[in-house]
Amino acid sequence: MSLNIVFMGTPEFSVPTLKALINNKLNVVKVYTQPPKKSKRGQKINPSPIEEFCKKNKISFNNPTKFNNKEELEVFKKLSPDIVIVVAYGQIIPKFFLDIAKFGFINIHASLLPKWRGAAPIQRAIMNGDKKIGISIMKIDEKLDSGPVLASKEIDLDQNATHGEIEKKLSVIGANLLIESLKNIEDGNSKFIDQVHSEATYAKKIEKNETKINWDLDANKVIGHIHGLSPYPGAWFEYQNERFKVLRANKSSDMGKPGSVLDENLTIGCQSDSIQILEIQREGKNKQTVKEFLLGKKISKGSILI
Repeated sequence: MSLNIVFMGTPEFSVPTLKALINNKLNVVKVYTQPPKKSKRGQKINPSPIEEFCKKNKISFNNPTKFNNKEELEVFKKLSPDIVIVVAYGQIIPKFFLDIAKFGFINIHASLLPKWRGAAPIQRAIMNGDKKIGISIMKIDEKLDSGPVLASKEIDLDQNATHGEIEKKLSVIGANLLIESLKNIEDGNSKFIDQVHSEATYAKKIEKNETKINWDLDANKVIGHIHGLSPYPGAWFEYQNERFKVLRANKSSDMGKPGSVLDENLTIGCQSDSIQILEIQREGKNKQTVKEFLLGKKISKGSILI
């Protein structure tokens, strides 16, 4: 395959796709990623997973602070890209860039479009209790995740899996589907199908004010909330003025007052049924199994979690 490819991505989700392009010996002429971020205390500079991958594999990359100016446009034009692959880059691509590449800008999106357009498709699918999830390969246009779809792949959504686990699985599926799609594009066998825009739903960014666990929901909803936000940002409760993140849980048929601890194994009452906490994390600590956690911190039966 002789296409000149520009790749744009930032988080860990993007890495399998770039890796697949390199392993298939495709012509990646440049990689774009977001600039390094400072840690919360500002003492450490953290390059993106894509930047780390590029450095390790001696791949040329740019990480401009701004991608929407004339100087960057001229740099981009000189790359003469046939196609641009975008996987969670983290910036809106300006319109005046979109017509530069012969085959346009192609995006890997972690949903079955037009469902769950937007920033948090996997989290929203899990929190919504969806039975299916998937990957879509689409052409980027001016509106958010609304371009025509070239290919998609659907999988069952395991209700016991966390966002982190589903994201990792979909990143590999997306990488493989992209390689197939690129072959079809170059061979002239690609067919982009317009989305049914009236069926679109939106996966808005997860806000801090929606991460606290609401025990007044039924157990399935509480588990979807926990798993959808695990490992980050994490669903949490408070007990004795300390915040605890719950990272994994099972449904239990035990019944009790919402938020009340029903036994010595951290089974918590919900509006209907209950959940048993399996993995938990104290503030500033590493995650623990509930068994490990209870060796050091007792939350007794009858306690109320808020």
